[in-house]
Amino acid sequence: MSLDVAVLTDSRLLQPDDEDWYRKQVHLEDEMVLAALQRQGLRASRLAWDDPDMSWSDTRSALFRSTWDYFERLPAFCAWLERGAEQTRLFNDISLIRWNLDKRYLSELQQNAVHTVDTHYIEKGAPQTLRRQLDAQGWNDAILKPAVSGAARHTYRVDLAAAESLECVYAELIQQEAMLLQPMQSNVLTRGELSLIVIDGRFSHAIRKTPKAGDFRVQDDHGGQVAAHQACAQEIAFAEAAVRAVPFDVLYARVDVIYDNHERLAIMELEMIEPELFFRFRPQAADELAAALARRLS
Repeated sequence: MSLDVAVLTDSRLLQPDDEDWYRKQVHLEDEMVLAALQRQGLRASRLAWDDPDMSWSDTRSALFRSTWDYFERLPAFCAWLERGAEQTRLFNDISLIRWNLDKRYLSELQQNAVHTVDTHYIEKGAPQTLRRQLDAQGWNDAILKPAVSGAARHTYRVDLAAAESLECVYAELIQQEAMLLQPMQSNVLTRGELSLIVIDGRFSHAIRKTPKAGDFRVQDDHGGQVAAHQACAQEIAFAEAAVRAVPFDVLYARVDVIYDNHERLAIMELEMIEPELFFRFRPQAADELAAALARRLS
C-alpha cells in the first residue's frame, strides 16, 4: 500500500459500530480528516498505529488522530515511534511527541512566561506519603494524576482528610510511574475547562467541557458535557502564545485552559500527540489541517 498519509488510530477503534456512540463519534471525526486530505489530492487511509502488516516506509507521512491506547502501552508505543520515525514523517514530529509525552513540559511553558496551573512533580519511587506531599505544598484539595497519561487515567481528587484512604493506591502508582499534584481549581466545577484548537499556529475553534454533577472530570467518556464556545480575544491570544512557546514545529494543538483560583487564564494541558480536535463543531478545521499538512509535504 502506497500512501501519502496514514491517519493513525487505536486498533480497538478501527471497525465502526453505530450502536456505540463513542466509536461512532471517533469514526465521524476521523472520516472528516480523511476526506479533507483526499480533497488536497493526497492518498490517505486510516490504520492502527501498531498494524503488524504495515510497512511504514510505504507512506510519506503518518498523522496521529485517535491513538488513544498509547498511554496504556507506553513502552510499545515509544518503541514503535522510534521505528516509525526512521521510515516516515510523523505529524506531529517525534521530537514534539517526546516533549509532550511527559507533563513536565508544563514547567518549561511556565519558564517561557506561559501561565500554567501550579504543578508539583513527584518522581517515581519517591518515599514520601501522599499526605506528606500535600502538606509540603500546603494544598488541602488537589488533583493527583500520572505524569504520562490521558483520558483521566488514574486521576483522583484528594484532600487532606481523604489522603489516608488513597495511600495504598498512591503507593502502588508511585512505584510504577512519576505522578504530579495540582491544586484543585474550583472554576472547573462551575465554568468547566476550555479547549482551544490551534492549527498551524492559528486559532480555529473552541469548546467548553463541563463535568457531570458530583464529578470533576470533564471528558465526555466520564459523563462530561461538551459544547461550542465562543472564545474571546484574550483566550485566543493566550492559546496562540502558548503554542508559539513550544520549541518545535506544531501542526496541530489543543490548548486546554481554565480560569484558575486567582481568575487568571492558565494552561491545564497542551495536547499535541493525539488530541480530540472536535472537528464536528467546525468542519472547516479538517480542511485547514489537511492544507497545512500538504504544505509540509510539498
